[in-house]
Amino acid sequence: MNTVKSKFKGNLKQYGMLIALVVIIVFFNILTQGRLLKPMNVSNIVFQNAYVVILAVGMLLCILTGGNIDLAVGSVVALVSAFAGQFIIVWNMNVYLSIVLCLIIGILVGAWQGFWIAYVRIPAFIVTLSGMLVFRGLTLLVLNGMTLAPFPSEYLMFSTGFIAKDAKMMLFGLNINIVCLLAGVAIALIFSVIQIISNQSRKRKGYQADSGLALALKLVIISVALIWFFALLAQYQGIPSVLVILGILLVVYTFFTTKTVVGRHIYALGGNEKAARLSGVKTNRLLFLAYVNMGFLAAVGGLVFAARLNSASPLTGQSFELDAIGACYIGGASAYGGVGTVSGTLIGALIMGVLNNGMSILGISSNTQQVVKGLVLLGAVAFDVIGKMNLSLFAKRKKAVAAGRET
Repeated sequence: MNTVKSKFKGNLKQYGMLIALVVIIVFFNILTQGRLLKPMNVSNIVFQNAYVVILAVGMLLCILTGGNIDLAVGSVVALVSAFAGQFIIVWNMNVYLSIVLCLIIGILVGAWQGFWIAYVRIPAFIVTLSGMLVFRGLTLLVLNGMTLAPFPSEYLMFSTGFIAKDAKMMLFGLNINIVCLLAGVAIALIFSVIQIISNQSRKRKGYQADSGLALALKLVIISVALIWFFALLAQYQGIPSVLVILGILLVVYTFFTTKTVVGRHIYALGGNEKAARLSGVKTNRLLFLAYVNMGFLAAVGGLVFAARLNSASPLTGQSFELDAIGACYIGGASAYGGVGTVSGTLIGALIMGVLNNGMSILGISSNTQQVVKGLVLLGAVAFDVIGKMNLSLFAKRKKAVAAGRET
């Protein structure tokens, strides 16, 4: 019981945001009379917020390096979608070659910004603010102020299609996509096995690990949630193809940030850059790579969003950077760097997505939605700052008590 309690306290913000997500879902589902969790709407939430999750994962790495942000991601999304439209619609280039070229463009953009930030040491805010203007201007030049549409179905299937959508059968009186349902069960089983193995490994190495009861409770809750989510999707068209892209990215970046040396070095850089440099961490290279990665994921987000709209527009990407930054901070990333997780970022993006979707169903104006999202973001960051202040005060009091006992 003490282990469960200490673990809960140690991860208070992440658990708090997870509880907040559940409360928000239940709240809006009641207000919308069940429309929020209808299978078709759940599928729409996935499509509508895929780009936010993709951009937020990239933004997380930038924030981890020391609270840095990238203000240019919305403009990069627009630029990449503009090039995709130019390559595929205007020049009739091969879809796969066009996708590769767009990803390369995103990487080059990230390298450009990363160079000025990491090696010239111009503040990230200034460099990315410049990038926001430059890349938006380039978007207008590429599109010549026009909207390009439509994209061919070969391109659209990557982010607007469904996996095996015709694999349906009657089950429990419902027309269920059996592939989607089995995928949910398989993912829940794989997740449970990985968690059990990981927990046993931590015990063998003498690290803090979950007790048997805490681990079982966590696995049951998460497994039920996963199967329930895929069961809802199975009642509509099945697994959205963009969900596969998101799943791959989340798994890869979770592994990268938690299991690799480079990932640990990024956290060290954000925690204390000077100490990390003295410990042999190549801080400039890590900072550079964080922005190269952001450019790459902005390109992925641009390709996904262009397919979602089925067009390349000069107005694409406006305020996307704010959605990505908000998802990171709401999900538990620290404004000072060095703290944050991919899973927390996913929770933050889902909170933003459910808020947007729920308020839209209720007919709440976009102006009011901006106010709500702004207050939620402020509350999340205030929670982080106040929490750090309380921890600092607690440490000082503990130190003072210890000093008093010595005297």
